[in-house]
Amino acid sequence: MLISSAFAQTAPAATAGGSNLMSSLTGMMPLVLMFVVLYFIMIRPQMKRQKEHRAMIEALAKGDEVVTSGGLVGKVTRLSEGFLHLEVASGVEIQVQRSAVAQVLPKGTLSTGK
Repeated sequence: MLISSAFAQTAPAATAGGSNLMSSLTGMMPLVLMFVVLYFIMIRPQMKRQKEHRAMIEALAKGDEVVTSGGLVGKVTRLSEGFLHLEVASGVEIQVQRSAVAQVLPKGTLSTGK
């Protein structure tokens, strides 16, 4: 015989209510700590970048030189609520969504030297 006798497992005897609460809080502490660390490392910086991007898009004006998320570089010629028109070459104008703007370039970046 491999097992000579079996022992029944019983739940630990009920003790004071405070120790059960304390042990459950201690068990959840690593999980809570992990969420706090993730908030400060990942979530908060992402929200800050989104806020800065939203402010940049709202501040766009005619004549600004921008780069889109697809890599197109152009000068803003017209603005509407959700779209803007970019002049990417002489006489070539395209329409893109405002949210596609990734960066506003310094003035004079696109100046063509002839």
